[in-house]
Amino acid sequence: MLRASEARDRAAFVELFASPEVRAYLGGAHPRDELERVVPEVPGRRPGLFVVELDNAMIGTVTLEERDAERPGRLRPDGGGGTELGYMFLPEAWGSGYAAEACSAALDWFADALPGEPVALCTQVANAPSMRLALKLGFTEVTRFEEFGAEQWFGVWSPVAADQG
Repeated sequence: MLRASEARDRAAFVELFASPEVRAYLGGAHPRDELERVVPEVPGRRPGLFVVELDNAMIGTVTLEERDAERPGRLRPDGGGGTELGYMFLPEAWGSGYAAEACSAALDWFADALPGEPVALCTQVANAPSMRLALKLGFTEVTRFEEFGAEQWFGVWSPVAADQG
């Protein structure tokens, strides 16, 4: 189930950002003591952030938010970054198809909300599970570039192309 975050999700948010496994391709883990100080009582309350819930507990997040136009990778001819799909799941939820199911539901929601609008996804080439998920969701490669000291894969998903596939 996708839903807005609640106070009961705080511990899982801290765990996501403190986990070396989760953050291996996302710039590294943040110090747990710092997160305990700065994560708000109800974390992640913003448009485009969904908590992924399984059996009454948060197992991850899916985000759809504006890509920073200063970063490499563009969807719009005007140079705008466009909307980017992001996701993080607790290690115990890996390998069960939850990320594919949750991201697919978020993309369906987005396609209904903004018909015809493409979505970007950027991941490190070295992150094999994320690369497999991008392809499974129907993202197609646009370009590769070096960022954060690693080769990045930048792809696009179009609701029109997804409907035809």
